[in-house]
Amino acid sequence: MNISLGTDHAGFEYKEAIKEMLINKGYTVKDFGTNSNKSVDYPLFIRPAAESVASGECERGIVLGGSGNGEAMCANKVKGVRCALCWNIVTANLSRAHNDANMLSIGQRMVSEETALKIVNEWLDVPFDGGRHIRRISILE
Repeated sequence: MNISLGTDHAGFEYKEAIKEMLINKGYTVKDFGTNSNKSVDYPLFIRPAAESVASGECERGIVLGGSGNGEAMCANKVKGVRCALCWNIVTANLSRAHNDANMLSIGQRMVSEETALKIVNEWLDVPFDGGRHIRRISILE
């Protein structure tokens, strides 16, 4: 699976950790930047990541920022993108099972790196099924 990544400066560290994890799991990653924690405008990196999903170049995309809110809104402006802002594995699970989200947004200032990696794993593992077979998980996971 090809996965696009995009972030601003506030999500840079998590993007790098997520990219390493994805590559180690055998995913192909297209990194749209940014490539440091130097302040940048997030749409310059989020929109190209979203466009790669909308065009079919990448099957899914992950965007990051401080809160993840602006990044999700920016990605969702691209026709064909369904970007979910997730803050735990429950929201990640439901975004796939119920909504068939093809993009994920995470806020680096909102969750721990460990939680962010769990969110990504859950989001990648759960298929869309119209919400019929949701794995029962605790919000505390």
